[in-house]
Amino acid sequence: MRILIVTAGSRGDVAPFTGLGRRLLDAGHQVAVAAHPSFGALVGGCGLDHRPVPGDPQGLLRAWSRAASREEARAMTRAYADGLADGVADAVAAGADLVLTPFGPAPFSRTAGEAFGVPVIGTYLTPAFATAEFPLPGARDIDGPGPEGNLAAGRAVLERAKGVFAGAVTRLRDRLGLPADAPSAPEEIRPVLHGFSPLVVPRPGDWPSGVGVAGYWWPARPDRWQPPAELVDFLQAGPPPVFIGFGSMAPGQGERLSELVAAAVKRAGVRAVVQAGWAELGGCGADVLAVGDLPHDWLFPRTAAVVHHAGAGTTAAGLRAGVPALPVPVMADQPFWASRLHRLGVAPRPLPFQDLTAEALGAGITACLSDPAHRRRAAELARGIAAEDGAAAVLAHIGSGCAG
Repeated sequence: MRILIVTAGSRGDVAPFTGLGRRLLDAGHQVAVAAHPSFGALVGGCGLDHRPVPGDPQGLLRAWSRAASREEARAMTRAYADGLADGVADAVAAGADLVLTPFGPAPFSRTAGEAFGVPVIGTYLTPAFATAEFPLPGARDIDGPGPEGNLAAGRAVLERAKGVFAGAVTRLRDRLGLPADAPSAPEEIRPVLHGFSPLVVPRPGDWPSGVGVAGYWWPARPDRWQPPAELVDFLQAGPPPVFIGFGSMAPGQGERLSELVAAAVKRAGVRAVVQAGWAELGGCGADVLAVGDLPHDWLFPRTAAVVHHAGAGTTAAGLRAGVPALPVPVMADQPFWASRLHRLGVAPRPLPFQDLTAEALGAGITACLSDPAHRRRAAELARGIAAEDGAAAVLAHIGSGCAG
């Protein structure tokens, strides 16, 4: 079967699907991944075909920060959405028997699937169906306003998400010759499998049938990858360091954050491996080493704790490694995962990015490392997650003919 995996966004939105794609490839399927051009090397390095779709999320974030008005920012968003919509449609038109899609580009994936007669399965990385049990990621009140409030907050999140791409969906339907009165919302796709552990977010009892929680899809390591010698030497030169990285967040703030991190590390009395990310963090001092993108499944088990922005992928990697965390959420789904880490007992109270100072970060690192309960609970969760196989659930759905 020719399977197309559609992705869009940052590295954390793409990497989990390299692992899922490899499992599908090993099962005998032909697998292509539709992703932005900047991820061609990542996809190809994992042995998967790459179908480029227009878009530069990093550039878009930078442009938003420089936009002179809301109207200018909206125009940028529209151009990004239209390019993504056309790219997804072209990727499906190039040949597929089945499309797997995360939540973000799901409206375009479903529209293209409808136009070309290709079934679509939702493969979502974050909870994407309103429930009375908790507010969805992106809700304004992550602490939970009660069952009715949770439902209302979740529906509001979905309505906002639908509105972001509504115009692009309408234009894509017109381009593909589809009726204009049937836009495709992400929550209308069935079946949907969520790629996170039920130990982290159990499946809500009020979710509709055909919507499940599969377990994590772990990123594949690029073929022939080896850790940089400088990193190996640094790890061997002293006690396990703390990992610090903000992923795709804070582009353009590298100099300020690098100085802040160096001061916090000194306050906490620890060593640190700092991942550059889109902020372009650097290393300051003998006890801080700056690195680029590298497999978290290799690095995280060699650390004392992980400090991160609480994106879905980095959160998952930390849980898999069985090390405590200090979440520093910035936006979108990150406050949800940060709160979840705290409630699971693997992290102290989250430190919101807007409250980040050297003093607060140093104190947070100390709190994370000084409570043995965080490490004990992290190890327990890691053992449970290791027994799961999220990719197997996707393979089972495909094998049972449940796609569509």
